[in-house]
Amino acid sequence: MFHDITWNDLQKIRSNNQAHTTVDVRSPKEFEEATIPGSVNIPIFTNEERAEIGTIYKQKSPEEAKERGLAIFSAKLPSFIKTFQQIQTPITVFCWRGGMRSKTAATVLDLMGIHVNRLSGGIRAYRQWVVSELDREAFAPELYVLNGYTGAGKTVILKNLAVKGYPVIDLEAMAGHRGSIFGQIGTEPSNQKKFDSLLVEKLGQYKNEPFVFIEGESRRIGKVCLPEFLYEQKEKGIQLIIHLPMEERVKHILEDYEPWKEPAQFLEAFYRIKKRIHIPIAKEIEHALVDNDFKTATILLLEHYYDPRYKHAMNHHQKDRIFPIHAKNMEEATDKILALVSTRQPDKLNEAETK
Repeated sequence: MFHDITWNDLQKIRSNNQAHTTVDVRSPKEFEEATIPGSVNIPIFTNEERAEIGTIYKQKSPEEAKERGLAIFSAKLPSFIKTFQQIQTPITVFCWRGGMRSKTAATVLDLMGIHVNRLSGGIRAYRQWVVSELDREAFAPELYVLNGYTGAGKTVILKNLAVKGYPVIDLEAMAGHRGSIFGQIGTEPSNQKKFDSLLVEKLGQYKNEPFVFIEGESRRIGKVCLPEFLYEQKEKGIQLIIHLPMEERVKHILEDYEPWKEPAQFLEAFYRIKKRIHIPIAKEIEHALVDNDFKTATILLLEHYYDPRYKHAMNHHQKDRIFPIHAKNMEEATDKILALVSTRQPDKLNEAETK
């Protein structure tokens, strides 16, 4: 018989780095919207099947919905079982509330000799824990906040630091948004639940680190918002202001966004900020975008929109917490950041390097 375990039980298993697989048996759409990070999706029903059963439940009766669900699931039992047989670790299955779907999966698997745990309360219990974690007031490590004009390569520098083994929280990656009016183009934005889950995982992973690198972001990134405590701590952190040559910034922006692949979307996004730009310049930018002259459009947007806004935004930081990083490229900026940290906190840098 399968065993019910609580989220606290599962959390202990995960924190001890035991080989374990968590399986989300909800539909692919539910899985994409939010799940327990690191889980795999082996759905009982497809998106369409779940919608059909829901319609029967509402328009006819719960009994007919259960009968239809059983008929659908019975037909796919062989492939369902075979997929689980390929998992070589202990397994915990879950659904939304720890109800019918996870109970059905656990029961069938047990009958086939595959012993699993079932998460009591399902992902709802996990979500309650996430919300409670984000209600806390502080994050212990000191934050080194990467700031700089648009195109300064802050995300690339974060990745460089992560590759070197330093603790990094990439908010834009978790949000699925680059943090500008054009930031959603070519990305898949996260919803708040998914973002919160990914963030809590990172905060837990780095809670004992002496410091963490993070990118300077506004309170809102695309469709998601930072928790208040983290936003306030970021604002009070060490602000590393990255200065790269305009040519390098433009090159990076074009390589990152590849506007020639979605020219209509870039033009549409520009129209949302057009009224905030002086009319003659706005017309120049619009003509450049229509003509696919993305380099000219980028330079004008930086000089007349993003750079002035950034200068204004940086005025509220304490000057003794601001450290300029002048570099020719992102690789040099990465080295200078590490050099600065080593002079301010040599012991902490050594501690981070040995983790």
